[in-house]
Amino acid sequence: MPFLVLLVVAVVVVVLVMRAAAAPGRPGGGVRGPRAPRPRPQRPTRPLAPDDDPEFLRELERRTRRDDGSLS
Repeated sequence: MPFLVLLVVAVVVVVLVMRAAAAPGRPGGGVRGPRAPRPRPQRPTRPLAPDDDPEFLRELERRTRRDDGSLS
């Protein structure tokens, strides 16, 4: 009889350990598949400074031509 009780306790312990190891979201638990690639930091879609913005420079050149009639 004590052997049967020990066997049941051992089976319960093994089942609990297996469930704890397979639980998702726990540190170190579960079998993990391939990791998803980390998204790369995106570049700004527009230049940060106005003097680097081609549209701003075109507009500035257009205003200079309109005001003065020639390039500076």
